[in-house]
Amino acid sequence: MTFLEAVLLGVIQGVFMFFPVSSTSHLVLAQHLLLERGSAMPAPDSPEMILFDLVVHMGTLVSMVVVFHSPVRHFLRDFLGGARGVARRVEVTSRQRLSLRLAALAILSVGVTGLVGFPLKGVFEAVFARPVFIAGTLTITGILLWWTDVLPRRRRGLRQIGPGTAVVVGLGQALALLPGLSRSGTTIAFGLFSGMKRRWAAEYSFFIAFPTILGASALQFLSVLRSGSEGGIGPVAMAVGFITAAVVGIFALRVVLHLLYRARFRFFSFYVWALALVILVGHFQGWLAGMPLVE
Repeated sequence: MTFLEAVLLGVIQGVFMFFPVSSTSHLVLAQHLLLERGSAMPAPDSPEMILFDLVVHMGTLVSMVVVFHSPVRHFLRDFLGGARGVARRVEVTSRQRLSLRLAALAILSVGVTGLVGFPLKGVFEAVFARPVFIAGTLTITGILLWWTDVLPRRRRGLRQIGPGTAVVVGLGQALALLPGLSRSGTTIAFGLFSGMKRRWAAEYSFFIAFPTILGASALQFLSVLRSGSEGGIGPVAMAVGFITAAVVGIFALRVVLHLLYRARFRFFSFYVWALALVILVGHFQGWLAGMPLVE
């Protein structure tokens, strides 16, 4: 993998990880296009490229830490203080109780995703990883994004979030394993549908992304280790992809939050509908022959 290829893939991951338009489809499509143009990089389904994808995903986790540094810092401080208070059987503050409660709700959301989504992940990709189906799920993504803009004002704050909301968002995240559905777009939409205010729907969506992405990445990393494959992509390319994804992701996430808070997600709707049309035309015209959009 060349320096420029690592930068390009890092940019794509950094942008589309947070833009609610299905990052996996864009990343794998870019890899196939590079290979068709004579790139010497490993195939998208090779252990080496899977490891690279994991590295750039970790880069976007850094983006979330930077953008949400204040709420993350406060949450960790209150959570650790509350956990110590519970362990010592002393009274905890209301903020500490809230942090402990949010941690429990996040575990519930991620648990629902794991119980419902991951057992079906292979089925989703085997059945729906075809251009016609992906065009359909992209169209659904656009509808969800448009719908979030026209919803009446949401009134549920952090203290009003309960187990029901956590389950709904967890189910949304599980459905986002369908090729073509955006994880961030679907979870934010489901949070809004359950009554969460825009800010909290966004922060909760990215809050549960930490354990979800870390868990999925750990499983993928173990799979790569078991494959016994070595080499293919050097440490410099890995580092370049990681840094690029992290830096670009910071700006992309800020743009997404700006548009979400101002009910402007419909801009992304036009994009995914156009992409769905391109995929359909490419499928029926033969442009996408032999080029899977997900792996």
